Amino acid sequence: MSTATNSTTSRWSALAESVLGGDHASADEAQAVLDAPELELLDVLSAAYRVRHHYFGNTVKLNYLINAKSGICPEDCHYCSQSRVSTAEIDRYSLLDSHEIAARAERAVELRASTCCIVTAARRPSARELREVSEAVRQVKKRHPALKICACMGLLDDDEAETLRAAGVDRYNHNLNTAESHYGEICTTHTYTDRVETVGAVARSGISPCSGVIVGMGESRDELVRVALELRTLAVDSIPVNFLIPIEGTPLEGSQAKIDPRFALRVLAMFRFVCPDREIRMSAGREIHLGTLQPLGLYPANAIFVADYLTEQGQAPEEDWRMIEELGFTIEPIGGPLGPVPSAETDVVSEPSAV
Repeated sequence: MSTATNSTTSRWSALAESVLGGDHASADEAQAVLDAPELELLDVLSAAYRVRHHYFGNTVKLNYLINAKSGICPEDCHYCSQSRVSTAEIDRYSLLDSHEIAARAERAVELRASTCCIVTAARRPSARELREVSEAVRQVKKRHPALKICACMGLLDDDEAETLRAAGVDRYNHNLNTAESHYGEICTTHTYTDRVETVGAVARSGISPCSGVIVGMGESRDELVRVALELRTLAVDSIPVNFLIPIEGTPLEGSQAKIDPRFALRVLAMFRFVCPDREIRMSAGREIHLGTLQPLGLYPANAIFVADYLTEQGQAPEEDWRMIEELGFTIEPIGGPLGPVPSAETDVVSEPSAV
């Protein structure tokens, strides 16, 4: 092996050692991951995998989405097919009743998902929506006590978060989506600060906070780094990393060419180094933008959505199961942890020379 190759391998190995030792990856280090040359990509992934394996072993967490209210949202989020400015041809319906939501949660169990996500398109939940979703959660928990429930219902205050916690919601998703400096380019009907405040309300209630990003909305690499650092500061437990699906009928339908799959892998690795012990979820758009490189995404990431997204089709569940099996990974069972569980086995893993 050449001296140059040894040097690049040591560079990323040293970063893995640093974050495993408790140091925070700096903005410059995060930027370096995004800018890593092609020759070093496998070394980056190898080092990111070492961190992922330390905290999560080779388990992959499956999450399942229920679109409980579709296409009637007053917000103008430019990426979203359900926003008021979208003309996308999607199903549009008001909130499903609690029994229907609970019935749809059975699909999560069938698909081996350990977390079921109940999503409503809205600025914030109405009192009726809070009651209906809370009742649905109680029904699901009665049937499947070990199934984790995530809710995503827009902006929340402390009282609303407490209502959901009391009903049995384990996690709440509210994505930052992009850096504060870029937020006005993708939405004008609420602010970045509104989203940060909702994440805070969720955390104060005792619900596990979930918040992530959408890559490919015209943000700079520096802005990607900044939002990653913000999510670390907010101490969110789960970070979905979405890659923009340019849905026809949305303002962003033609604004972004296909993301280079190798850059998408660097993004996932960057989030792993910045937030080493947090769930990193390879989320919407992985099928489009990573394509045949999707399996490599599970070296930095430890979770995915299974089956379809809210209004767009995903990969067939059987393909996801096969991908996980062929990697030598295992699916986290229902009742598995919401966070990392270091073990003696994960602590002694040696770093592979390539992935």
